[in-house]
Amino acid sequence: MKLYTYCCTAVLLFCLNVQPIAAQTLLPTTADTVTVVAVGDIMMGTIYPNRQYLPPNEDCSGQLQPVSHILRSGDITFGNLEGVLIDSNETAKQCKNSQYCYTFGMPTKFVHCLTDAGFNLLSLANNHVNDFGERGRNTTMETLKKAGIRFAGLEASCPVDTFTIKGVKYGFTAFAPNNGTMNLRDIAAAEAVVRQLAAQCQVVIVSFHGGAEGSSAQHVTRKTEMYIGENRGNVYEFAHRMIDAGADILLGHGPHVTRAIEVYKNRFIAYSMGNFCTYERVNVNGVNGLAPIFKIYIDTEGKFLKGEIISTYQEKHQPPRVDEQQRVLQVIRNLTKTDFPEMSSVINIDDKGVVTMKD
Repeated sequence: MKLYTYCCTAVLLFCLNVQPIAAQTLLPTTADTVTVVAVGDIMMGTIYPNRQYLPPNEDCSGQLQPVSHILRSGDITFGNLEGVLIDSNETAKQCKNSQYCYTFGMPTKFVHCLTDAGFNLLSLANNHVNDFGERGRNTTMETLKKAGIRFAGLEASCPVDTFTIKGVKYGFTAFAPNNGTMNLRDIAAAEAVVRQLAAQCQVVIVSFHGGAEGSSAQHVTRKTEMYIGENRGNVYEFAHRMIDAGADILLGHGPHVTRAIEVYKNRFIAYSMGNFCTYERVNVNGVNGLAPIFKIYIDTEGKFLKGEIISTYQEKHQPPRVDEQQRVLQVIRNLTKTDFPEMSSVINIDDKGVVTMKD
């Protein structure tokens, strides 16, 4: 079994202190309640193949503004950074098949839009973290560190992170089936990492970028999923075994659509949170443009207490906005009923998106 060296300014034997984001919850909580706000893919435009794929005047300030009041309400606000932070496209990857090749690099100044919106935890483990090679990975990590955003997911440089907020010690790690990332498909090695985090921290959050992609990939198959000939992992087995190993929240992304949710052993799983804020080069038509903001309430040992699904929608070149029609809520309810019929006796998802445990 492979042993990992921990960095990202994090050591498992010492949890660093960071300033929390001011809490503002939509459901009543107590002092012993932790609020985790979580969303899927974030890609606020790209400098490649040229800068015309960035917002006007290269200004990202409007991209998260319509939902920032919700994002800022978490003790932890999480998203998947779908791409890197870099100011030059000189090291952009060369594509063998342009039909399936997309290259995502956001200007480093865009990090301020993330911090302004409340993000303090990001996954780097995905299929776009290598789009600009080592330079892209390094500028991303340097930029996030300076901004005070925690991150993890790269095998050699930042496999895990640990930190403390309001006296609660957190461990975070992220996985994907891509070169250089923590390997989603090596479940035994992943279990070892999670066990070490669980031994040192009260709450362990695990992110995973896995499963097939597109509107036809909304269902959790409970089998190994393939996409364009690539093994994208068995996300059902992965999620359950991470919780068995000590994880408390599993946050999925990668399929570019929203999937079902599950509560397993009193721990919350979101199998895919879809395209949350993807300005360009990502399909946001139909179900691809619907995504949730999850508000997950847990106790200080990671046990799921309740949750909230806030529906959002995107249109091309537009920011995510709250969806008064609650379309993605209906998607999640239907998929959960279909893919996890056993959840009917475990959780209730009401018409307002509130998720509660059944007695």
